[in-house]
Amino acid sequence: MLGFNFSKYNPADNAQSKFEQLLDIFLQLLTYTSGDFNEAMQWMNELDKEYKLTDDDYGMGDFLEDLKNKGYIKEDAQDGSIKISPKTEQGIRKKSLEEIFGKLKKTRQGNHHTFKPGGGDEINPETRPFQFGDTMEQIDFTNSIRNAQINHGIDSFKMYEDDLEIRETDFKAQTSTVLMIDISHSMILYGEDRITPAKKVAMALSELIKTKYPKDTLDIVVFGNDAWTIEVKDLPYLQVGPYHTNTVAGLELAMDILRRRRNPNKQIFMITDGKPTCLKVGNKYYKNSFGVDRKILNRCMSLATQCKKLKIPITTFMIASDPYLQKFVQEFTETNNGKAFFASLDKLGAFIFKDFESGRSKTVF
Repeated sequence: MLGFNFSKYNPADNAQSKFEQLLDIFLQLLTYTSGDFNEAMQWMNELDKEYKLTDDDYGMGDFLEDLKNKGYIKEDAQDGSIKISPKTEQGIRKKSLEEIFGKLKKTRQGNHHTFKPGGGDEINPETRPFQFGDTMEQIDFTNSIRNAQINHGIDSFKMYEDDLEIRETDFKAQTSTVLMIDISHSMILYGEDRITPAKKVAMALSELIKTKYPKDTLDIVVFGNDAWTIEVKDLPYLQVGPYHTNTVAGLELAMDILRRRRNPNKQIFMITDGKPTCLKVGNKYYKNSFGVDRKILNRCMSLATQCKKLKIPITTFMIASDPYLQKFVQEFTETNNGKAFFASLDKLGAFIFKDFESGRSKTVF
């Protein structure tokens, strides 16, 4: 008798090992401690003391030994200090990607999907009649043969142009993205950690592009008093400094990077929590943290206009709710004809990923 045999489900078969459970916590702590192994382990010990993470069979010493044997940490031969390895850095990025995609499934905010058919590599369930210029690879032979049999009978097989059906595909656009991250002092002011969610998004976005869109480019620009680029591997160690917010320097560097990209599809994502408060004039810094300084604002608007002319949209993710800051973002966005999202910290990843993914499908004529 045909049928299915069901075995008894045992949750323990799919349970994480003690090492895997501790590793998940350890990777999260490394993000908060900016990659500081010693501080992360101190927190691990405190959590173990409070919540009994380990037991008599597997202790924190066993966890440390496994971290070393599995290549998650490395010891300096000269001074004996322990640091995390590239394997751990990648693990943090993957963890951030999983965490943000998990939230992405639970929210509809920031959804700008467009489903447009064209010549590409993503299969679309829709079909259409054959048109001059379509390629052999696009022909749906199953439907085409069926049409030929219906139209001309099955005794003497014949197929004409009118019988052919084309399977649509969605074109996946290649994109060059610059992600700007504000590392001014305000990102940790008032007891609110804003830099950690920003780092998580950057790590998750870099891992997404590396694995799913390998032909894309992602450059990461951080800006405080000045602006500079960092590598993906440096993200876990990123820290806020005693800086003002030189948005102009960040935009200028981002534009310079994108000018060198031959890819026609370019965009800037900017994560910030405040208004521009700094401008470099010659060798000196012009600073004003009180209100919105018209001199700094005008320079920002000028760059927004330049980006618009160069067809570089700027999407601003504002993680602060002050009305006068939102007014600045709205004015900046209108000047660039870009987009703005006023995102809470727990929704930041969902907003960015929805917007990034929605720009992948383009129509090709």
